[in-house]
Amino acid sequence: MPESYPHFQAAYLAELRRTFDEPEFVNSPRGNLSRERLGVTFTIADPVRRHVAVPSRRTNIIFNFAEALWYLAGSDSLDFIKYYAPSIANYSANGRTLDGTAYGPRVFRHMGRVDQWQNIIRTLREDPDSKRAVIQIFEAYELTVPDNIDVACTLALQFMIRENALHCVGFMRANDAFRGVVSDIFSFTFMLELLAGQLGLSVGTYTHQVGSFHVYESDAGWAHEVLREAEAAAEEPPAFPRMPAGDNWPHVREVLRLEELLRTDRLRLDAEALSHVDLPEYWRAVVGLLELQRQLRHRTRLDPDVVGGLPPVFGDLVAVRWPQFVSDAANSAA
Repeated sequence: MPESYPHFQAAYLAELRRTFDEPEFVNSPRGNLSRERLGVTFTIADPVRRHVAVPSRRTNIIFNFAEALWYLAGSDSLDFIKYYAPSIANYSANGRTLDGTAYGPRVFRHMGRVDQWQNIIRTLREDPDSKRAVIQIFEAYELTVPDNIDVACTLALQFMIRENALHCVGFMRANDAFRGVVSDIFSFTFMLELLAGQLGLSVGTYTHQVGSFHVYESDAGWAHEVLREAEAAAEEPPAFPRMPAGDNWPHVREVLRLEELLRTDRLRLDAEALSHVDLPEYWRAVVGLLELQRQLRHRTRLDPDVVGGLPPVFGDLVAVRWPQFVSDAANSAA
């Protein structure tokens, strides 16, 4: 049986420690020295609790939501995602789009024509016990591209209904146990929660299966700091907000519309304006995070009223990630 954890932070810390302290192999793929374990599998009992709150990890909650939304937009646009993570531009072959990293087109326009999201909805509605509801990500052609710097790490996502709950199994050829797993599991469990609501089901478990689970030596110092802090504190992560019940796709589409306006600085939202955004509280908070990203990119401080209006877990993660900006904002407000 795979290891089972109550939430992602518990899985993250335990599996990172095993990989860091007890690697099966030490190798250097493409010249990058790493510690590695093979065939790693673990299950998260409550995958809605998808964040890492250990302060020294400095989780970028804004990027986590932005990447999930980028996938749901079906986009391969570099401009969209590099706004939140500029270094991702290093993986673009043409300076305009991404291929292996951009899962959205593969989910919603597989091979240019197949909407895999609608496929799995139809499959599960026709046969709730089906084992065929699979979204394929990795493509064989990726290995034929000379010097390909953007090969999909994810092989597939499988969704299954068992006892009125929607479960997901993610299959990855490789996963960075310190950096990449944080955003990958955030996005996959976000999709699981969204799909469960669309199908009128509760959220079941998420199981993560990885061929190569590794930690790069360049991150060893930082990883050691995170593990040491977590061991000393041993605190439970705070509760994470849950999506409203039912089909959230209309809200996702509105958030994506607002995201583009904020990203291009054609919309600015103070706390008062944000309170009037016609969305449920959960999705208004996501828009609030996107507004903070706009402030980070176009201003020198964060609006303390916008930060203060976020769910506490979001506000805490923002404060830890950008302490100087939050401090400047608080001092200015005072």
